[in-house]
Amino acid sequence: MHFVEAKTLVSGRNGMNVYRGCAHGCVYCDSRSACYQFTHPFEDIEVKRNAPALLEGVLQKRRKTCVISTGSMSDPYQPCEAELRLTRRCLELIERYGFGASVITKSDLVLRDLDLFDSINRKAKSVLQMTLTIADDTLSRVLEPNVCTTTRRYEVLKAFQACGVPTVVWMTPLLPFLTDTRENVQTILDCCFDAGVKGIVCFDAGVTLREGDREYYYRALDRHFPGLSDLYRKRYGNAYEVNSPDRDALMRLFHSECEKHGVLHDPEECFRYIAALPERETQVSLFE
Repeated sequence: MHFVEAKTLVSGRNGMNVYRGCAHGCVYCDSRSACYQFTHPFEDIEVKRNAPALLEGVLQKRRKTCVISTGSMSDPYQPCEAELRLTRRCLELIERYGFGASVITKSDLVLRDLDLFDSINRKAKSVLQMTLTIADDTLSRVLEPNVCTTTRRYEVLKAFQACGVPTVVWMTPLLPFLTDTRENVQTILDCCFDAGVKGIVCFDAGVTLREGDREYYYRALDRHFPGLSDLYRKRYGNAYEVNSPDRDALMRLFHSECEKHGVLHDPEECFRYIAALPERETQVSLFE
């Protein structure tokens, strides 16, 4: 990892990334794509050491509270976070200033900060977003080698459920010829329903591949599933959207199961829920 003094932190859409790059090693990660213009190796984590100071400056100036989100580009719970605690310091500021918080992660390190998520949720709102795409832990260790397994992430969701902090699951991507099976999708859905998730984001039954990301993914397929990258090349070429041959059936299953269990399943609806702060109740004086 290496340290930088960032000039800005929070985007116009209230998102931030304390770290840039990722050590999780997920073979399908879109953030590796060339369009994001990484000037350093993806695994060489760029640490914005002044992130808390930048965030506090933003929070102090805001007249209206909102949900500050993190994790859309790089997981805020990189292994180095255990020592650096920059994400935790940012959450402490969010809690102090009465803002909401939402994180996207695959790491069980988020449990360390459950106390803050609980406090933020009581004052404003907090949402844990967690990726679950591979029901089989053995396959998860191959495709997501440096992060906790799906079973462990399910346990994290249950811990947040017990604390009353809402959760949303990203059930994406579903990898053609690897994880695009009815059994895999149903197992993940059952875990989500048991953990009481508020919503599930699944854009489609497939994966997106583009320059940088595609090459890394194909090298991983060649290592672990010889011949599969050739099948991808023949079927999909250089397509950006690489959808499962069973996409329609899997998406029907996904939507019908979510409807049955009362779980949000339209991506935009999930995003609106995550970003919306509850209306504050105001007390009316008896003497007014």
